[in-house]
Amino acid sequence: MKYIVALQNKVDMLKAKALGTLTKKEGQNTVEYVLMLVVVVGIALGVGAAVKGFMPEVYENVKQKILGGINSAN
Repeated sequence: MKYIVALQNKVDMLKAKALGTLTKKEGQNTVEYVLMLVVVVGIALGVGAAVKGFMPEVYENVKQKILGGINSAN
């Protein structure tokens, strides 16, 4: 009888340890990192799409300033 009680106590202890390990929440897991990556990529794509229309004008302005600086140095 003592053997059965000791065995039952051991099983209960292992069960509690397993449940504690499964319910422990420390740090981020892979799903949270993927969600953060999706948000960052989404923001980057949104900003890129919003800025896309202005890029040729910005590029041309920078080009003119560089060429103007080179021409004034000569």
